[in-house]
Amino acid sequence: MRTIDFSREPRAVLELMRWQTLVSPEIEQRVQQILRTVEAEGDEAVTTYTRELDCKFIDSLGLRVTEREEKAAYKSVSKDFMRAMKVASANITAYHKKQLPKSWKLNARGVMLEHRVIPLRRIGIYVPGGKAAYPSTVLMNAVPARIAGVKEVVMTTPCSREGKISPEVLVAAGECGITEIYRIGGAQAIGALAFGTESILRVDKITGPGNAYVAAAKKLVYGRVGIDVIAGPTEVVIVADESAHPSFVAADLIAQAEHDENAVPICITDSNLLVEGIQAELRRQVEGSPRKMVVLSSLRRHGVIILVGRLKDAVNIVNELAPEHLQVLTRKPERFAGKVTTAGAIFLGPWSPEALGDYVAGPNHTLPTSGTARFSSALSVSDFLRFTNIIRFSKSGFARLVRHAEVLAEAEGLVGHAASVRIRNEER
Repeated sequence: MRTIDFSREPRAVLELMRWQTLVSPEIEQRVQQILRTVEAEGDEAVTTYTRELDCKFIDSLGLRVTEREEKAAYKSVSKDFMRAMKVASANITAYHKKQLPKSWKLNARGVMLEHRVIPLRRIGIYVPGGKAAYPSTVLMNAVPARIAGVKEVVMTTPCSREGKISPEVLVAAGECGITEIYRIGGAQAIGALAFGTESILRVDKITGPGNAYVAAAKKLVYGRVGIDVIAGPTEVVIVADESAHPSFVAADLIAQAEHDENAVPICITDSNLLVEGIQAELRRQVEGSPRKMVVLSSLRRHGVIILVGRLKDAVNIVNELAPEHLQVLTRKPERFAGKVTTAGAIFLGPWSPEALGDYVAGPNHTLPTSGTARFSSALSVSDFLRFTNIIRFSKSGFARLVRHAEVLAEAEGLVGHAASVRIRNEER
C-alpha cells in the first residue's frame, strides 16, 4: 500500500479525487445490446443470456425460484445465522421507521393544499451473487420498501452454474416477505425488471448494487423506470491520529479491500509512526486472509495512505473525496466529523467499524459512491415513496390570487395561461 506525503505531492492526492469512471463506453455498448434484445424477445432473451453467462441448466430449472427451494433454504442455514439476521432486521426496521414521512394538509383563506405520500406499487431488488452472497443487501433494500408500504417486492439474483442460490439470501428474502424471486443476474435481469417479460411484470423502480454491467444497465433504463444509484466500486476513507490502533486501521482497510479488486481503501493520518504501524499490520494480517489475492490486488491498485501535516488538511481532503464510508479514529472524532459535509456514512471512534454498519447497526448500507455523496444520500424509506401535491381553490381563494397569476403568466409570455385564469375571473 503506497504512502503519499500531501505536503510534497498534493497533485497525487488530487488524482484520487477523480474517482474511477462508473461505466466504461465498452461495457455500456455491450449492455445496450443486451437490453435491446431483452426488450424485444423477453423471456427467451433472458434465458439465453442466463444460460450463456451463469447457469447451463436454466431451461429445466426455470427463471423463477420455486416455493420448494425457498423452504429448503431454511433447513440449511444455521441457528446463529437466523439469530443474527433477526437482530439485524429489527435494528434496520427500527431505524427506518423513524424516516417515514406523513401526508399533511394546509388550509388558508380559500386555498386547500395537500402533500400526499404514496408508496410505489412494485419495486425490483437486485442482489449481487457471483463472488459472494449478500443477505444483508436483501434486508437493506426490502425492509425500507416494506416500511414505505410497497405491496409488491421482486428480487433477482445471479445463480451458480448449477442454478443454486445462496440459502442465506433466500432466507433473508423469506423473512422480508419476498416470494417472487428470479435466478437471473447482470444486465438481462435489469432489463427484465425495467421492461417486463412474459413471466416477469415490470417494476416502478430498481434498487440494489451490482457489477459494472448492472450499473450500466441501471443507467440506461433510467427514465423507463426509477433507480436508486449507479454504484461504483466500494470505498472507505479512514482518518486516524496517533491515538489509533494500527491493527484496527489495517483490519478495516482489509475489510474494504476484500470486496473486490476495484475496492478503494484509503487512510489519512498526521502520524508517521502510525503509517509504519499500519504497513506492518497490513503485511501481517493479509497473510491470514482467505481472500488474500483479492485484498492484495485492491491494496496495490487503489490503496493509499495519505500523510498530512495537520488534521485540518484531512477535513478538506475528505470533503473533496466525498467518500462512501468515512471512519474517524481520532481522540475527538465528533469534533472532526462536525466539519465533514460530504460523506455517505460516518463511523466514529475505535468501536464503530464499518462492518457493524454493513450488517447490524440499523442505518442503510446502500450509500453513494465515486464522490456522489456530494449530492446524494443513503437509501431510505423515501426512495420507495412518491409525493403528490393536491391543490383546490374556492371561489374566494381564486379571487384573491387570480390577478397575481395573470401578471406572472403575461411576464413569461404565456398568454394562454393568463387567459385560462382571466376567463374564470370574468365569469365569477
